[in-house]
Amino acid sequence: MTAMRHGARVPVMGNPQAKPAGRDDRAQRRYVVDGHVVAVALTAPGLHIVATPIGNLGDITLRALATLAGADVIACEDTRVTRKLLDRYAIATPLTPYHDHNAATVRPKLLQRLAEGAAVALVSDAGTPLISDPGYKLVRAAQEAGCAVTALPGASALLTALTVAGLPTDQFLFAGFLPPKQAARRARIAELARVPATLVLYETGPRLGAALADLAAMLGERDASVCRELTKLHEEIRRGSLAALAQVLADEELRGEIVLVIGPPPAAERPDATETDTLLRRALARVSLKDAVGEVADVTGLPRREIYQRALVLAKEGNHGATR
Repeated sequence: MTAMRHGARVPVMGNPQAKPAGRDDRAQRRYVVDGHVVAVALTAPGLHIVATPIGNLGDITLRALATLAGADVIACEDTRVTRKLLDRYAIATPLTPYHDHNAATVRPKLLQRLAEGAAVALVSDAGTPLISDPGYKLVRAAQEAGCAVTALPGASALLTALTVAGLPTDQFLFAGFLPPKQAARRARIAELARVPATLVLYETGPRLGAALADLAAMLGERDASVCRELTKLHEEIRRGSLAALAQVLADEELRGEIVLVIGPPPAAERPDATETDTLLRRALARVSLKDAVGEVADVTGLPRREIYQRALVLAKEGNHGATR
């Protein structure tokens, strides 16, 4: 097969290998870029993990377009979102929803199609599948069943934010979304506090102010970047200390996808008694003595017994102060 482009014959993109029985290649498999029609062969059987744009629909590879156009079905989180991408490139491959709420029912059906020799493309609403998106159970099950699993790399909000944040990239930890409730969120931040690497988090607009306030209170004066709507029309990147960003964004109602990038902690040093007392007083002002001890131990790396003894002294001083 060949495609016609301005009267010239151009090679077909895709894998021309023999197809399994039952796959219909009579339907036209193609995509359109800038008015040019590109015909493609059937995508090879197996599960294809396809990265899609995080905002700008131009951020997709030719290999991804050929795979999506040549697949038998595309499994996606929200058919309405993925349909916009397919319409942009005139791809007619059928869509089937696959997300956390229907995965238990849909996954066996997709595995059956894979067993029959179908080519299944897996996409998320935006970016690289399996990064804070459903999909890993399908990948694991397909591998266990002996099906070919292929990754088609591309856009990722995680890596995009990391490259523009202006913070160290030699080591980083992606920690997904922080818990929405404050107690659980603070507990998670305490766990992350001593990770010797740049932290990358996802967050929502309505929760951003509260998350920044807790991050500033528990991580101290670290540099950070708030990256919003990356690659989109209203892309915005704000840089500063966690405290400054928390103050500026406390009352703003931001919308869209947000990535937080937070610089690593300073070189580990044993905090002096004054620093430890300051952390303990702040923690005791908002949580129980037990929780304050655990929080400060996680942040400082000091023995819990040592911190507990000091917390008892400070708590007693605070109680005396309250009675005077």
